[in-house]
Amino acid sequence: MTNYKAVGSVPPGSVDTDVAERAYRRVRDYLNRHPSQPDVIEIKMEHGEPTLVLPRQAVVMFAQILTQLAAGQGVSVVPSHAELTTQQAANLLNVSRPFLIGLLDSGEIPHRKVGRHRRIRLADLQTYQRRDDAERRQAADDLSELTQDLGFYEK
Repeated sequence: MTNYKAVGSVPPGSVDTDVAERAYRRVRDYLNRHPSQPDVIEIKMEHGEPTLVLPRQAVVMFAQILTQLAAGQGVSVVPSHAELTTQQAANLLNVSRPFLIGLLDSGEIPHRKVGRHRRIRLADLQTYQRRDDAERRQAADDLSELTQDLGFYEK
């Protein structure tokens, strides 16, 4: 059995977007026709190979991956228990590595040291991202309300 890496990536532009779009539409249409069942999905293989049986959630995730590939975006698959390097974490947040290190040093994101290197749990990074997104939404709402209160914006 081939041992695949726990973290996999497909670089942007490395997949034919038309092929990914057609595949996404077929998977999406199947899932829409069968909104809650079955729990496993059988996929007919070519060249007389046995049918491939996948958990429904894997097929849903596959559709999400195909959506990004069809848009020409890169995709990374990372297990939820994974620990990331500072560069991987910075890439996921779309920030510079020095900015991320500032977040780690200020205690905004928990991390641990392995020798001289910092490791960040993906779950902690996602918690920070959700909190940061919520704070940004609240700030935008507050600014919008202030703009209305000051009469700069009319409904």
